[in-house]
Order: sequence, then C-alpha cells, then structure tokens
Amino acid sequence: MLQVNDLCVSYGVINAIKGVSFTVNKGEIISLIGSNGAGKTTILHTITGLVPAKSGSIVFEGHELTKTPAHKIVAMGMAHVPEGRRIFQELTVYENLKLGAFTLSDKAEIEKNLIYVYQHFPRLKERKNQIAGTLSGGEQQMLAMGRALMSNPEIILMDEPSMGLSPILVSEIFQIIKEVSEDGKTILLVEQNAKKALSISDRAYVLETGKIALSGDAKELMNNENIKKAYLGE
Repeated sequence: MLQVNDLCVSYGVINAIKGVSFTVNKGEIISLIGSNGAGKTTILHTITGLVPAKSGSIVFEGHELTKTPAHKIVAMGMAHVPEGRRIFQELTVYENLKLGAFTLSDKAEIEKNLIYVYQHFPRLKERKNQIAGTLSGGEQQMLAMGRALMSNPEIILMDEPSMGLSPILVSEIFQIIKEVSEDGKTILLVEQNAKKALSISDRAYVLETGKIALSGDAKELMNNENIKKAYLGE
C-alpha cells in the first residue's frame, strides 16, 4: 500500500533522513521506533506532504506523493494524527470531527463516519458540544484520532499517540488502535513507548539518526537483546 524508497530529507544543511526505505502492506500495523531526534516525525510529515523530500520516492497505492500537496493526499485516503494532537482548541468536539471530513461532500457518508467514531469513542459523543480545549489530555488524543477517522482513510499515520497520558489511558488508546486495525484500517505508528507499539504491531523498523538500523517481525524485535536494552528498559 505504501512504499518509501531511499528517502532523504534535509532541514537546511542538516540531513535529517538519510536514505530510508520501508513498506507498509494493506491491513498491517507497522511501527517506527527510535529515540528522540531519530527522524520518526520527519518521515511522517514528509509522507503526508508537510515537509518536502530532498530525494527518493513515496508511493501510495500507485501514486507518487513527493510532489503532491497535503490536502490532495488526504483525499487519496491517508490521514495523519499529529504529535501533540493539534486539535482546534476553541471549537467544539463535534466541530473538530466535522473538519476531519473536509474532503467529503456526501452528507450520508459523513454521518456514517461520525457514528463509527462515536462507537469507538463514546466519550466524544458524550462531550460533542464541549469546547475541545477543555477536554483532558486523553480525550484530546481520542478527538485527534476520531478526527482522522472522519475522512474514512485507507491508512492512518499516528505520531506519538501515548505521549503525556497515564498508563491506564495509554492501554485504552492502544486497544482502540488495535480495534481500528481489526476494522480493516492500515496503520503506520510512530511511538516512544516501544514496548506498547511492538505489542500490537505486525512489523517494525528501528530508526537511528535518520537511518533504519534494524527491521523485522515485531514479536522478534521485542525479544532482541539490543532492542530490549536500548528501547524497552530491560
């Protein structure tokens, strides 16, 4: 579904991503793990058109994305849950969700997607008229995920969904990610909590200073001694 080939990204003279290649197949949960500053967020931003690629290619369902504007990438079936949630603080929960469906014109489809989001996030339904900025951190994360689901994407890119959340909420968020995957969505996950990410992923790529250092089956990586020491705190 998604193929990243020899991707290079620079910020001025700094080479942030140095020839990264990976694939995401339909229906998979793929994790990108690595320490802070390894380039995980930059990769997501480049895939979704927020940061330009210096070289390399990004192919999504047969379409080259490196010269495609971000709003057109959303219309192709890709959604991005950004790091730090980036919800519209002054708008209501319902208004935030409606903005997630800005590429859709069919009112019946938007309503169907809204029902789907409320099924996965009943708390958003309870708080639909509440100003989004007054939600708790966990609820804001749910809103960011719900907003992404409103466009009924084929693939969802999630950036640090567990950041700043209590352990109970982290478990809840990961359970929802798993459920969304079981509904047929493909997920590319960037996550600081490597243990949680690997526990729900099919495959994973380990990023170190802008390069892929290791890749493989998620369960095998969980048992890799180097990964345990570096990322799992074991």
